[in-house]
Amino acid sequence: MGANWLKDAIFYEIYPQSFYDTNGDGIGDIQGIIEKLDYVKSIGCNALWINPWYDSPFVDAGYDVRDYYKVATRYGTMDDAEELFRVAHEKGIHVLIDLVPGHTSQEHAWFRESSKEHPCEEYAHRYIWTENAFCRGDGMPFIGGESPRDGTYIINFFKCQPALNFGYTQINEPNWQMPIDAPAPMATREAIKDVMRFWLAKGCDGFRVDMADSLVKNDGNDKPGTMEVWKDITTDVRKDYPDMALVSEWNHPASALHCGFDMDFCLDWYGNSYSRLVRYYQIDKNGAPIRDESYFKADSNADPMGFLADFLPKYNARGDGLYCMITGNHDCKRTSFNLDEAERKLAFAFLLTMPGAPFIYYGDEIGIRYRWLPTKEGGYHRTGTRTPMQWDESENLGFSTAPADKLYLPVDPQPGHSTVAAQEADPASMLNHIRSVLALRKSQPDLGNYTSFEVVHAKEGDRLFAYKRGELLLCVNPGLNSETLTLDANYDLLHSFGSAEIADKTLSIAPQTLTVLKPAR
Repeated sequence: MGANWLKDAIFYEIYPQSFYDTNGDGIGDIQGIIEKLDYVKSIGCNALWINPWYDSPFVDAGYDVRDYYKVATRYGTMDDAEELFRVAHEKGIHVLIDLVPGHTSQEHAWFRESSKEHPCEEYAHRYIWTENAFCRGDGMPFIGGESPRDGTYIINFFKCQPALNFGYTQINEPNWQMPIDAPAPMATREAIKDVMRFWLAKGCDGFRVDMADSLVKNDGNDKPGTMEVWKDITTDVRKDYPDMALVSEWNHPASALHCGFDMDFCLDWYGNSYSRLVRYYQIDKNGAPIRDESYFKADSNADPMGFLADFLPKYNARGDGLYCMITGNHDCKRTSFNLDEAERKLAFAFLLTMPGAPFIYYGDEIGIRYRWLPTKEGGYHRTGTRTPMQWDESENLGFSTAPADKLYLPVDPQPGHSTVAAQEADPASMLNHIRSVLALRKSQPDLGNYTSFEVVHAKEGDRLFAYKRGELLLCVNPGLNSETLTLDANYDLLHSFGSAEIADKTLSIAPQTLTVLKPAR
């Protein structure tokens, strides 16, 4: 089991440039996060994940780090970061920041030195360079012809993101590929440890680790080399910071949760468990969803079997760690893209009562709409998921006092947009629904992060899904018709998001309902 505080952690993900702008420049900032901490707490969240705030040229929205030890000017200062940690802790909120260990920006000082014709020894092999400028990347993406150095360099994502050198498990090119225990890859590990210790000393409580499985190259599906690297990093850093929490962008608990991570995400990969629940559709030539077979699409007729086929093996491989569900994140279309409000309310009630530490993406709690927008900072299709938070009906929906054309991204201009202020006043709003779900979770130890999960009823062609969390029995009916379930014991209704009745050990559950039952005493 990881850091003790994770047992009841409920996370809220903040995309800082789009959350709240306090200085009127059109971009959200750290002071904006500080000002809205009470709002985050009012939802029921007691932990944050903040997307990268490091100094960056922002070709990939901050995932191209130019300086790990500096806060980007557009977000504020190091003093602001330390104030956020302090104030959050005073309010009982833990803070994770994004760690980007697999690559940097090509503008990083390490890379500028490494790309020289004759680099200094310390940084000569901090990145993966081939033996000459006409050498290809052994099947990996590479860039050549852009530096004085006689070599090409391996990239992880965009051309501006050279891969840091953690070594290779299988070496095909011995002239330039190194084993993971060679001096240069070992030095890279130490550099990442130093970055982690720096921010932990400043007051952060841990890290969400970007592309956590990307470190070691030619590492196979189970990533044994990457696991060995992470075991070394996490073991070493935890000697000084035993309560550090780590969540991996990996979606492979059999690897991630056995090499030092406390949590792994159930990510949005097409056809996997998360996708099967809320995003299992095709799109037409105009980008609109069609043939939607998501489980929580009311008219889809989908059963839970596709979800379980992917989820259960991963959940069962978690060991003592947490396999965490998300409402969404900065990398996938918001569920508002294809699910209506009733469908999302039910989906979120399910996701937020599952095992693992739940993660809410900013704005999902008020139903911000996904919009097709021109790409911004490498966002492409993800850009429409990263729009400003909608606070009220004042200028720019309360996000910023800057002129509209100076905003990081445009606010929703269409009628029917949601705001925090409007939803605060509406007892039936998505915001108050989320609050009620999280209040139930907190009131029931059997809905805790580490409490067990057991399938009770799931069949092909059957919309009804029943499962246990501890002694509680939860039943979900996402369809358009009422369903019944014969109970194997006496239960009482504890809470229903929707409508349900019990008579003679038969549960009748209305359409689009999740109900929670407790053993009769």
